[in-house]
Amino acid sequence: MNKRVFISFAVEDRWARDYLVGQAKNDNSPFDFIDMSVKEPWSSEWKTKCRARIKGCDGVIALLSSKTINADGARWEMRCAIEEDIPIRGMYVTTSGCQIPSELSGKRVMNWAWANLKSFIDSL
Repeated sequence: MNKRVFISFAVEDRWARDYLVGQAKNDNSPFDFIDMSVKEPWSSEWKTKCRARIKGCDGVIALLSSKTINADGARWEMRCAIEEDIPIRGMYVTTSGCQIPSELSGKRVMNWAWANLKSFIDSL
């Protein structure tokens, strides 16, 4: 049975999310993904639905780039996962100019590699 993984990302890093989703479609993939990309302005209804989806996942992967530090939505999703005690792992999309958000303080951050992704998912 595949693990359900929520992917948190800055909107500017949608390409990375799309790539990760492509990996999830591989027949040998150990995970399915949940997408709550914001398509409209933030609302309390969106946050309620997003929290419910995060709670229904086995883990959260936070894609990290130089854009993440200013991505309010992605940072809210990270805080939500931590509040709900859902395992979370940061994954570098790029390390150039990347600041790790305070939400991931004390959490493991890894380079984007299939072995690292699989290791996290296997730990769930």
